[in-house]
Amino acid sequence: MERPGHENCPCMETCPLNRALGLIGGKWKMQILCALSNNGPTRYNRLKKTLDGVSNTVLANALRELEGDGLVHRQEYLEVPVRVEYAITEPCRRLPVNEDGTAPGGHASLGAPTTGVTLCSRAPDDSGRYSVYKDIA
Repeated sequence: MERPGHENCPCMETCPLNRALGLIGGKWKMQILCALSNNGPTRYNRLKKTLDGVSNTVLANALRELEGDGLVHRQEYLEVPVRVEYAITEPCRRLPVNEDGTAPGGHASLGAPTTGVTLCSRAPDDSGRYSVYKDIA
């Protein structure tokens, strides 16, 4: 028996908010994007230290998915040892997110640039880390 819900909504395929949430709705993805947005291009180990509690496997998989979705760019420098930096892309900056991190109700488009929008206005804690548990009392 099918449950009533948003799965049956005819607008879900075209809804920009649904698409955005599908891209960033994975484990640790928002924290990764916030850290990259606030810190600029970042090497893997520095990003891992910034994200309190993320495992290597989860971080590597999330970065791979974000790169595949076009939200994160992976720049590899042919040095010894090889240096890799991750940064958010312009399409990531155009995700429909308000300055306070809330969704605009689906009125923005992933393809339409927004002005004055920051991906994450939340600052790291005193140690420079972003934690999923930070807001829990």
